[in-house]
Amino acid sequence: MRTVRRSRAAEFSAGRAGSPFRIDRDRIAASPFFARLAGVTQVVSPTGHGLLVHNRLTHSLQVAQVARAIVERLTADPASRALLERLGGCDADVVEAASLAHDLGHPPFGHLGEKVLDRLAREELGLPDGFEGNAQTFRIVTTIDLHGPAGGGLDLTAAVRAALLKYPWTRRTHPDPHPSTAVLPPRGAGPAPDAPRAGSAKFCCYDTELDELIEARRPFKAVLGPWQQTVEAAIMDTADDIAYAIHDLEDFHRVGVLQPTGVAAELAGWRGARGGGGAGADLERLRQRLRAKDGWAYDDDAFAEAVDRVREDLVEGLLARAFDGSMAAERAVAEFSARWTARLVGGVEVVPDPPVRSAHVRLGTAQWHEVAVLKFVHQRFVLRRPDLASYQRGQATVLSELVGALGDWLDSEDDGPRLPPRLHDLVELARAQYARMVPRRDVERLARGRAVVDYVASLTDGQAGALLDVLTGRSPRIWTDAAVL
Repeated sequence: MRTVRRSRAAEFSAGRAGSPFRIDRDRIAASPFFARLAGVTQVVSPTGHGLLVHNRLTHSLQVAQVARAIVERLTADPASRALLERLGGCDADVVEAASLAHDLGHPPFGHLGEKVLDRLAREELGLPDGFEGNAQTFRIVTTIDLHGPAGGGLDLTAAVRAALLKYPWTRRTHPDPHPSTAVLPPRGAGPAPDAPRAGSAKFCCYDTELDELIEARRPFKAVLGPWQQTVEAAIMDTADDIAYAIHDLEDFHRVGVLQPTGVAAELAGWRGARGGGGAGADLERLRQRLRAKDGWAYDDDAFAEAVDRVREDLVEGLLARAFDGSMAAERAVAEFSARWTARLVGGVEVVPDPPVRSAHVRLGTAQWHEVAVLKFVHQRFVLRRPDLASYQRGQATVLSELVGALGDWLDSEDDGPRLPPRLHDLVELARAQYARMVPRRDVERLARGRAVVDYVASLTDGQAGALLDVLTGRSPRIWTDAAVL
């Protein structure tokens, strides 16, 4: 298994120190798509506001750190190590590389940008695949980036490419049967609430990269089901959950958005809300959803204990003192982060026969419930704020107008020779792909639509706003703002 998991990159590693997997990691870290993540929103954009909050780059670095800690813990146990080997192998460099790369495809403005760009791609540009951040990541490393030794993409090993496939299927058709057709589909394979007929809500591959997915997954066919993550993908996915659950709470405590009064009332009022509304009602709705969708993991006692633990450590601990920038306040944040990271990493386990909505590597029962409650606090008391909603509506407008302006430019017969060179190249790349896949009459429309999506998804938050200013005539600085083109 270890030999066949190596791909073309091994052929180009002669004379270089380290394994092909470490070379993969170094290529990802050197990619301009990775550097770009410093300017891409995690939840709110820090640019120009003086906010010390995570961006996609710092998030990716933390995911890599957590993922490597999980690998070291699991492989230190002989029984877990043996099971990991039977399931296809677990290499720390593979996991770290996939963790660094997992958000390369995120567009400007975080998850809000992902939803808006998907809708525009399907409804305005006519792309059946739409847009999905994970699928865009896979497209970047296999097709768009040019830092590999040959052809397009980064020429990564099969192991690293497979480890990026959190949702190893396309939106509609592969594999057959498609996971969305299951009575109980795997996590992410069901339809999105706002697009029930569009196919799976989450997927990791557009049809244009399907051959790459099949090749990357081929070494694992004998040990994994067609819908299952590799163990290295599962570790990256689990590390992503852990990092997300912790550091967004840190961010919004620092900026004073996460207030203890409301959080305390919701968590303390949950038991009294089991039969009605009021404080605790939203948390009760979360409990009911978990029980209905994830009965394989849900446990009444574990949920109650998770609520108590989060209330004690978050509300009565971290949030009890307002963040004032002092060394004591920074120490409290650091200790909260380290304590919870160690607890959650310590609860990760590997199992031989997981249920369909789980993976071979997963959080233990107590930690699974704790992550659910930590994420709930962030979603309920940050993401549902009206001021954040108005901010995000503005970002959605930027993306909508930008996609429209670029589409109009591509449709202009007179200005075609003056297209931005990168946009022109992306059209040519997509045209060559679609020419092998679809009837000739559809090639140009699909190629232009995919090129616009690729172009917009490669921008930072700041670049997206600056480019729209250029294209709408709002910027007078021709030789500065226009450089984003």
